[in-house]
Amino acid sequence: MLDALESVGAVGDGRMLALASYENRVYRVAMADGTWRVAKFYRPGRWTDAQIREEHDFVSELAEYEIPVVAPLSIAGRMLHAYGGYRFALYPNCGGRAPELDDRSTREWLGRFIGRIHAVGARAPFRERPALDIASFGEEPSAWLLANGFLPADLVEAYARIVALALDGVRRSYARAGDVRDARLHGDCHAGNLLWIAQGADAGPHFVDFDDSRSGPAIHDLWMLLSGDRTDMQRQLAEILTGYEDFRALDRRELGLIEALRTLRLIHYAAWLARRWDDPAFPAAFPWFNTQRYWQDRILELREQVAAMDEPPLEV
Repeated sequence: MLDALESVGAVGDGRMLALASYENRVYRVAMADGTWRVAKFYRPGRWTDAQIREEHDFVSELAEYEIPVVAPLSIAGRMLHAYGGYRFALYPNCGGRAPELDDRSTREWLGRFIGRIHAVGARAPFRERPALDIASFGEEPSAWLLANGFLPADLVEAYARIVALALDGVRRSYARAGDVRDARLHGDCHAGNLLWIAQGADAGPHFVDFDDSRSGPAIHDLWMLLSGDRTDMQRQLAEILTGYEDFRALDRRELGLIEALRTLRLIHYAAWLARRWDDPAFPAAFPWFNTQRYWQDRILELREQVAAMDEPPLEV
């Protein structure tokens, strides 16, 4: 890894700190000149070069609009580099802590910047990166799980039935919402991908890790910031939208997609863990996965989602 960085002129002093990342390998690296950088080595085979470059271009476009994202550094006119068969990118080191999502002003502040991200994201489509859709996030991963022997034999039939019901509920939710517009999204906009700087010229939220960036409905970048019961989520969403709609109106039909998108994420996440189970980092980090209890909980979770998708959408 140090040799890879040195190949683009980023000479390290040998100190490397692994950061929390399972899909890729990400390190905070001390440079010989006393500065720090973040190096991201991409998991082979996940994205094409064109898809990674499109992500980099999107984040750089956001940075040009002075939106607080952490964009890859351009070195010799390139942001994506390769060494020894691995692709990597170098980023500035950005400190910060998790945002206080129970604070109203924080939610409004986040809403303003997500609104700006989506305003830019709606200006042009992705051409290489995929869309968030029922086929790729629900149908294919659930079929893959059932075909590859991850579920205990006594739970296969129960899982197959409930995932079919859940996907029917997702399709009904999309049909009720109608023809909502897609935009370029962050794609994985949860608290773990937000850094909050408390003071100074850079105070406020900073958005990191656009690795899952794809096209989809705007509400997908908002619902993961909601928690609690229905009353709590309605209040939180209203506060986020107070900031969001300073820059972009949200199509209220998308509110009916929140539970459908949550359902797709749950299905996709279980399959993601299964597909990565031969990576030694995954059994160590997720020891509870692929147990009898894990799959029983997933079946119960999907049953709850089937009911949730038939409830009226949040009102704001």
